Order: sequence, then structure tokens, then C-alpha cells
Amino acid sequence: MLTPAASEAVGAALLAAFRQNFRAYKALGDRALTQISDAEWLYQPAPGSNSAAVIVQHMVGNLRSRFTDFLTSDGEKPSRRRDAEFEEPQSAAAVPALRAEWEAAWAMLFALLDSLQPNDLLRSVSIRGEAHTVLAAIQRQVAHYASHAGQLVQLAKIIRGEAFQSLSIPRGQSEQFNQQMHFRANPERSSPV
Repeated sequence: MLTPAASEAVGAALLAAFRQNFRAYKALGDRALTQISDAEWLYQPAPGSNSAAVIVQHMVGNLRSRFTDFLTSDGEKPSRRRDAEFEEPQSAAAVPALRAEWEAAWAMLFALLDSLQPNDLLRSVSIRGEAHTVLAAIQRQVAHYASHAGQLVQLAKIIRGEAFQSLSIPRGQSEQFNQQMHFRANPERSSPV
């Protein structure tokens, strides 16, 4: 059994990890989206697949529904129109508004995370009437948004092809990257590549 101080420390560490993960996935999505034009936001690689615009619409709808009144109302709000999130925008003219909605929805999540306290993590919340701890509900969303960030990266790679700017370690550069990381962690014992 953890002492109250240890429990508080674990809760604070979990909240910090959630903030870091959500920020990383948002940044990954942002960096992928900046590589495509407004018109390319509407590109569908195959019939029935989702464009970047649809993925963003869905994530915005999900963020708003899950994190509005997070501790006091069901995470699937009656006002949410989930099916409409998967309808393609009519033109690229919708993209600037989608970008603004994306930013606002993420800001709402980060404000909520900043307001949560470690002792909130074991509180109960519901999503579609199913009870979850706050911890489980947030972890569920981390996994959900990670998958969609990956979809945005994949779409940008398909659209940009060889011109895609790598968002992680570029192919063929893993060893060099590992050596650089080792040098940063141990500058007195290593020399940079």
C-alpha cells in the first residue's frame, strides 16, 4: 500500500505523463498537417478512407465530447453528431476553420489536464454510460489520439512522397541518432559523430 505522499507523487507523475503524451501526439499531427496544402487535407487515398480533414473533424468532435464537463457528465454528449464528423468537407475553404477548431479542442483538453489533481485519477466518469476511472478514461483517449496522429502522418507521407520531411529518425540514420543521444546524455565520455 502506498503512503498518501507516494500516492500523490504517483498521481502527479501520471498526470505529467498524460500531458506529455497528448502534447507529443498533437505535435505529431501538427507537423504532419503542415506538410500538406489545404486542398490536400481533402485527399482520400482509397474509396471509403478518411481524409486528413475528416480525421481532424472526428478528433475535434471527440475531444469536445469527452472533455467538456469531464468530471460531471457522460463523455459522449447528446449534442455530439459523430456520424457528421466523417462527412467530407465540401471544399478546402473549410480547412482554416478546422485548424481553429483543432487548436481550441486541444486547448480545452490541456486546460482540463492542468486542473486535475492526483486524487482525481481514481474518481469515476462515464463514457456512453460505461463507468471508467479518470485514469482509464484518459488512457483510453491517449491511445485513441495516438492512432489518429499516426493516420495523419501516414496521409502526409502518401501525399508528399519523397518530399515528406521525416518526423522521427530518418531512414538510414538510426545509428547516428543513437550516438548523438548517447553523447547528449554523457558528454564527458563520448564524442559526437
